[in-house]
Amino acid sequence: MDPRYLQLGPGQQPPSLEAKPYRLIIVADEEVPDEWRNRVANWIWSIGARYVIAWGCSCEAWHDSVDWANLEAFDFGKVPDKDYIMTTWHDKEPLSEAFWFAGFCADHPDLELSETIILHISDVSRREEVLAQYFASQVEQVEQSAK
Repeated sequence: MDPRYLQLGPGQQPPSLEAKPYRLIIVADEEVPDEWRNRVANWIWSIGARYVIAWGCSCEAWHDSVDWANLEAFDFGKVPDKDYIMTTWHDKEPLSEAFWFAGFCADHPDLELSETIILHISDVSRREEVLAQYFASQVEQVEQSAK
């Protein structure tokens, strides 16, 4: 299934989405205030994202915010396996590597993640370019595997 591209400018309200177990890739092209990043991380948890790959500006802070949102949802107690968000950050890799990881390695041990969201943190939409990069990273791996 093709990924869903969502562009979100710093400070904007995230859209309403049906809650289900998503794989979500954060492509952070811009720095954002901590408070807003934390609100978006809570939204990420609330829509059901259960594997989050963070790439770009302050990707480690995005990773940490999502982890905190997950813990907060359970009052910092035990998180049930099906509600645990797997998180990774990719600060020293090109975007193509983060996309490759999302397509071939980002699986949850307790849930089927049938849909992928690319959350582009930017004031400017680059939908076609970002999706083209995602698809190229998936095709390249398949072609290398066939050799």
